[in-house]
Amino acid sequence: MADTSWHADPLIWGNGPRIFEAFLEPTDPYSAKAFNKLDALLDQAGRDKVTVKIRLQSQPWHMYSGVIVRCIVAASTLEGGRETARKVMASVAAHREEFEFEHHAGGPNMDVTPNQIIERLEDYSGVKLKEAFAIPDLDREIKWHCKYARQNGIHVSPTFMIDGLVRADLSSGDEVAVWVEKLLGN
Repeated sequence: MADTSWHADPLIWGNGPRIFEAFLEPTDPYSAKAFNKLDALLDQAGRDKVTVKIRLQSQPWHMYSGVIVRCIVAASTLEGGRETARKVMASVAAHREEFEFEHHAGGPNMDVTPNQIIERLEDYSGVKLKEAFAIPDLDREIKWHCKYARQNGIHVSPTFMIDGLVRADLSSGDEVAVWVEKLLGN
């Protein structure tokens, strides 16, 4: 078995017994909306009551999805681990149009290379990603996210699970208080 010199930090925050999993495609507007609510969820529900896990859900109709997902996983291998990855995800959410095609098939990003996308993300996030992006077997972590989603019947984002069960009654448009209620039943 090959020895690996890198570790992808799991994208997990909080330490409570209730598990809230968010399957997110970083350039998707609804996933970005959900991502931006996760800190408030932890604050309102209590970090000692809830554990939030981000699962990356790459989707081919978001044309640079694979590049962005790999950047996030790469960031999780760097100093700061999950917090560095969160910084990269937050940069994508804040500048989503810079990483997406208009109507999934056009616009200025048609002339952008993957290297330019990585450089743009480095500029916005302040995280140097190119070296980690090139880790030869980084794809095993990305494949884990894909496999985990498929095993749970998840094909689109955002999708949410509570304690291992898909919750079709949750939406990125919900107020955080609705998520807290469904998580904790208060």
